[in-house]
Amino acid sequence: MTTQVKEPTAAVTPAAAAAVPAAMAPEVDTPAPVDAVAAAGIAREKRKFTVAEYYRMAEVGILHHTERVELLDGEIIVMAPMGDLHANGVRRIGQALQRMARLAVTVSVQCPLRLDDLSEPEPDIALLRFREDGYITHPGPADVLVVMEVSDSTLDFDREVKSKRYAAAGIPEMWVMNLPGDCLDRLDQPGPAGYARHTVFRRGDKISPAALPDLEFAVADLLPPRPGEPPNTAA
Repeated sequence: MTTQVKEPTAAVTPAAAAAVPAAMAPEVDTPAPVDAVAAAGIAREKRKFTVAEYYRMAEVGILHHTERVELLDGEIIVMAPMGDLHANGVRRIGQALQRMARLAVTVSVQCPLRLDDLSEPEPDIALLRFREDGYITHPGPADVLVVMEVSDSTLDFDREVKSKRYAAAGIPEMWVMNLPGDCLDRLDQPGPAGYARHTVFRRGDKISPAALPDLEFAVADLLPPRPGEPPNTAA
């Protein structure tokens, strides 16, 4: 930062400077507040990162391996800490899906999903088409049957932002475990602007992936038990 002092030009001792009236104090150029740009209505283009750059940042230590981040539309998103209910929800869905071992599918838990060159989110659960190599490279949209997110503090972000990325990539179906609402949201009919249909499933309902209609889950078995309730079979 460059500081320009207009007057006086001669050297001034600290004691003398203290005696200078405020009206005679040197004028100093200071940078405008950061939010002045937004206040002025000036559009600022964001620098988006590619997947390759994202991985390079991890390789050189800019992103530490312990950081919970994901790349979405070229932006590095810090993932919210996983609370008890969130973790319980992930485990419950994972355990329920593991019962499908007899089916030709792969259950991916909190692993990267490469949507395109600018987006590689890490959904809580992804139900993938079976592949002999066990996905030695990250799966893409064509590999996904259902993507699932467990949402508490991230509910709005998952339903309003993440869902649009999944839909635009052509992923046929997204399930959102809505912890605040104690329900399961299913989003389907993907398109460039997002999913066209949103269906809410509550305790007592049953739900099946569109690609596997014979596979049926009780919503109550997927949701964490309510306070005071005994654990159910999926716990």
